[in-house]
Amino acid sequence: MLTTRFVDGAPSWIDVGTPDIEGTASFYGALFGWAFRSAGPDAGGYGFFELAGRIVAGGMPVAPEQGSPAWTVYFQSPDADATTRAARQAGGSVPMPPVDVMEQGRAAVVADHAGASFGIWQPAGRAGVEAAGEAGALCWVELHTPDVARAAAFYRTALGWQTSAVGFPGGVYTSLNPAGTGEEAMFGGMVPPADEPAGAEAGRPSWLPYFGVEDTDAVVARAVELGGTLRMPATSLAGVGRLARLEDPYGARFAVLRGDPRQT
Repeated sequence: MLTTRFVDGAPSWIDVGTPDIEGTASFYGALFGWAFRSAGPDAGGYGFFELAGRIVAGGMPVAPEQGSPAWTVYFQSPDADATTRAARQAGGSVPMPPVDVMEQGRAAVVADHAGASFGIWQPAGRAGVEAAGEAGALCWVELHTPDVARAAAFYRTALGWQTSAVGFPGGVYTSLNPAGTGEEAMFGGMVPPADEPAGAEAGRPSWLPYFGVEDTDAVVARAVELGGTLRMPATSLAGVGRLARLEDPYGARFAVLRGDPRQT
């Protein structure tokens, strides 16, 4: 799973854009035990979700005309400007060009060749989240895309990733890790949208964050009680764990997992 020993190409930050930051904070606070803290009067409403005093994610208010509610996963880069140029050359676009975030780092939002959005984070004062790979924190990321082979080529060019085919119950899973690393640095995978169950937003390329939990079924039940939507019922996969896909009350999609996806 993920750790906070960040390397270039690995996920290092995650945040959610939502039309109701107070309602979103209430939902995730009741679901994961997160507390929301404002980043200050000059941050435009941006703030941090904390678990036991450690930052696990960010959050910000987003007006309807600015886009749909969604989680954005950020990948570490030593040079955000160079990475966005590489993404463009590989067929992607840059909805938000690189910008300095106070003295914390430099950020950009990129869309890959199929339209799936993700972030780039060039760290300065802040390396990334302060907890990962544990209950209540980001533990895995997954790209849902119609052409896995083309997506693999895009991300190899833009972020230098290595991909590998891993045997998976019912088929093959394309796993991801940063350049020059081994299986221990695996942080995510790619799957076709067709792998999603009926009722999910099939066909929309997107990144899906997974948060670790101690009890998948209990978290699913609690999410629904809080106004969330169940996208994929809790499912056990041999050698992986028990997972489910959800949507918060405002439309941002995420998944929960008890286990370790690297154990395929």
